[in-house]
Order: sequence, then structure tokens, then C-alpha cells
Amino acid sequence: MYGKPLVPADFDVPSGLETDCLRLRPLCASDAVKDYDAVMTSAERLKTVYCPIKTWPDGLTLEQNLKELAWHEIEFQKRKSFAYTVVSLGESQVLGCLYLYPTGRGGHDVEVSLWVRASEAETGLDAHLYETVRRWIAEAWPFETPAYPGREISWEDWAALPEG
Repeated sequence: MYGKPLVPADFDVPSGLETDCLRLRPLCASDAVKDYDAVMTSAERLKTVYCPIKTWPDGLTLEQNLKELAWHEIEFQKRKSFAYTVVSLGESQVLGCLYLYPTGRGGHDVEVSLWVRASEAETGLDAHLYETVRRWIAEAWPFETPAYPGREISWEDWAALPEG
């Protein structure tokens, strides 16, 4: 889908990150069942906090989810975008996702999107993930002007920014 790699060839892409309550690691096709559960049990929340396509994930099937995760895995391997699953420390449950996509919108060099499942929305996990990711992007990634649509800028304002 995307053209050139999102990061330089000599950049060592982080394999993940762990805190006292979650683990970030590359999203892969083998996560399909647990990811599907997180998405579908959080469908209404996702439409308001993460996804600017207000109909997603309506109608999403497990098979479609498997294909999407396989696509994310390939894009990661090609260094064109990066999707990380947010899992519990024991990996028994997918808690959310993190996506790093290329963008030139509004002078930003990466679009950072993240979400946590609905059952974790009021536990403080969302704020913990957001602050953890902001620090991680600033310290471990080569981006100079990351954008956090839906958080630091509304999705509507984000969509109105010129491509550049």
C-alpha cells in the first residue's frame, strides 16, 4: 500500500516494549483470534476513539481480520508501516493495538494511532499506553514530527490537514 520504507534502512526497528502491565510486540497473523475478540468487544468504542472510518469494524469476520493482520505483518517486514499488538504480560488477552503509518499530512512524518479494548478503557490503561508510546516514539524511533490524531488533534482536524 505504501511506497518507500517508513524508517531508514540502517534503523533497528524495536521488537517491542514492556511495562509493568502490558507488552507491545509486532502484530502477526497468529494473533487473529485474540485480536478479533478485542476488536469486536470494543466495536462501538473504536468508532469514537480510534477509527475515522466510522463503519469499521461493522461486519468484520474472523477471516477478514486474519487477512488484515497478515497484511500488517508483511508491511512491518517491508518496513512500510508498523503494527504492534498490546497484550497482557502473560499474553492471555489482546488489550489493544498501536499503528505507525507514514504521512506527510500537516508536516508530520508519522501517524501514530492506538487504542485499548473497551473493558480496559476506564482502568487507566489507555492513559498509560498513550504516555508510554509517546515516550517510546520520542526516545527509540527516528521520527521528528509524530502526529497523534484522535488524541492531540481531532480526527476531523486531522482529515482537513493538507497532504504534503
